[in-house]
Amino acid sequence: MHRTIAQSVLDNFLGNAASWYKLTIIGFLLLNPIVMLTFGGFVAGWLLVAEFIFCLAMALKCYPLQPGGLLALEAVVIGLTSSGTVYHEAEANFEVILLLIFMVAGIFFLKDLLLYIFTKIMIRVRSKTLLSLLFSLTAAVLSAFLDALTVTAVIITVAAGLYAVYHKVTSGKGFDEDHDHADDTGIGTETRADLDHFRGFLRNLMMHGAVGTALGGVCTLVGEPQNLLIGEVAGWEFMEFFHRMSPVSMPVLLVGLATCVVVERLRLMGYGYQMPLAARRILEEYDRLEDEKRTAKEKASLIVQALVAVFLVVALAFHWAEVGLIGLTVIVLATAFTGIIEEHRLGHAFEEALPFTALLVVFFAIVGVIHDQHLFMPIIHYVFSLDQNAQVPVFFMANGMLSAISDNVFVATVYINEVFAALQAGDITREHFDLLTVAINTGTNIPSVATPNGQAAFLFLLTSALAPVIRLGYGRMVLLALPYTITMTITGLLATVFLL
Repeated sequence: MHRTIAQSVLDNFLGNAASWYKLTIIGFLLLNPIVMLTFGGFVAGWLLVAEFIFCLAMALKCYPLQPGGLLALEAVVIGLTSSGTVYHEAEANFEVILLLIFMVAGIFFLKDLLLYIFTKIMIRVRSKTLLSLLFSLTAAVLSAFLDALTVTAVIITVAAGLYAVYHKVTSGKGFDEDHDHADDTGIGTETRADLDHFRGFLRNLMMHGAVGTALGGVCTLVGEPQNLLIGEVAGWEFMEFFHRMSPVSMPVLLVGLATCVVVERLRLMGYGYQMPLAARRILEEYDRLEDEKRTAKEKASLIVQALVAVFLVVALAFHWAEVGLIGLTVIVLATAFTGIIEEHRLGHAFEEALPFTALLVVFFAIVGVIHDQHLFMPIIHYVFSLDQNAQVPVFFMANGMLSAISDNVFVATVYINEVFAALQAGDITREHFDLLTVAINTGTNIPSVATPNGQAAFLFLLTSALAPVIRLGYGRMVLLALPYTITMTITGLLATVFLL
C-alpha cells in the first residue's frame, strides 16, 4: 500500500517527465544541502547554477518552471539567498516583467496582420538565403529601436501561424477547421518528411531572427535593458551611446549577417533547410483563399492592426512610456477597435507569456544566489588586477562568458557598478572608464548568444509553445548559435583590441 502511494507520488512528481529526470531533480535537491554544509555557500552556489542550466537544457522533457522553481525554493530555505533578495531582483527588473505580461499579449492581437504580411513575404522570396538574411536584418533593425523580446514575440507569432496553416492542411482538416498544431496525428508518411523539412526551415528562420535581435540590441541605448542602465551610469545619450558602441557593434553586425549567408549556403550546423514545395503550395493556396474570402470587416481589422503597429513602433522608438505600458495600450487599442470585448477572448493572449514570466522570477532567485554568494567576485578582482591595456578585451570576454551562464542584465549591473566605483575612487581615468563600459555592454550582448541563458529573447523562444513544435531544444539551440557565437565573439574581441 505504502509502496503504491510512494510510486504514485513519484509518478505525479513533475508530471510526464522521464523517470530518470525526476530522480535527477530529487538527487539535486538532496545534494545541495550536503554540499552547502560541507563546502560552503560559494561551491553550493555554483552547483545550483549548473543544476538550473541543466533544467533549462531539459526544457523539452519538462518546462523549467517546476524543477527550477524547486531549486530556487531550496536555495532560499538553506540560506543561499533570501526571499528579500529575490524580491529586490524582481523589483529591479519590473520593466521586463511588465513587458512580458503586456507586450507579448499585445503582439497576439496583431497576429492576423503579421501572418498576412509574412505569408506574402514567404511566397514571394524564394531564396532561403535571402529570406534568412531578411529575417536577421529586420530583427536587428527592429531590436535597435524596440525590445528584443518584443521582436522575438513577433517572429514566434509568425512562425506559429505559418506552421498552423501547413499542419491543418497536411492533417486533412482543411483551412477552416480548428486543430492542435502540436499534434502529429493525421500526418501521413508521405508528408512526414516534408513536415520535418518545414520544421527545420522554421527553426532556421527563428534562430536567424533571434541572433538578429542581439546584433541590433547591442547598438543603441534602448536595444537591451542593460543598455539603459549602462548609459545612465556613463551619462551617455542616444547618439553618443551609438557612436561609442559602433567600433565594436558595426563590425559584429556585418560579420553576423555574413555568417547568416555562409551557414545557409554551406548548410552548416543544421542550417540550409529549404521550404518544401508542398508547403509553398499550401501557403500560396491559403493566401489566395484568404484574399478571396476576406470580408469588409476583416479588411477593416487588418487596417486597425496596421495603425496600432505603427503606433507601437513610434511609441517604442520615442520611448513615450515604459515598454510594458505601451504593450497594454496596444491591447486596449487593438481589441477595442476590432470588437474583441469578451473576457475569454482576451485570456488566450496571456497564455504564452505568463509561464515564462513565472520562470523569469524563478531565474531571479538564481541571480540572487549569484549575488549573495559573490560567485562572480573572484573573476572581477582578477580582471582588475591585470594591466590596463589588457583589461578591455578581458572585460569583454569575462562579461560574455558570465552572461552565457547567468543573465546579461545582472552581469552588466555588477560590472558597471564596480567600474564606476573604481572611477569615483580615482583608480581609473574617465577615458579608461569609457573603454571598459563599451567592453561591458558589448560583452554582455554579443558572446552571450552562446546559450539561451544569456539572452532573455533566446530563453523566451526556447520555452515558448513553438519550440517543441519545431523541435528546438536547448542543445540544438546552442548548436545552431555556435557559428554565430564563434564569428561574432572573435570579431568583437578583435574590435576591442584594435578599434577602441
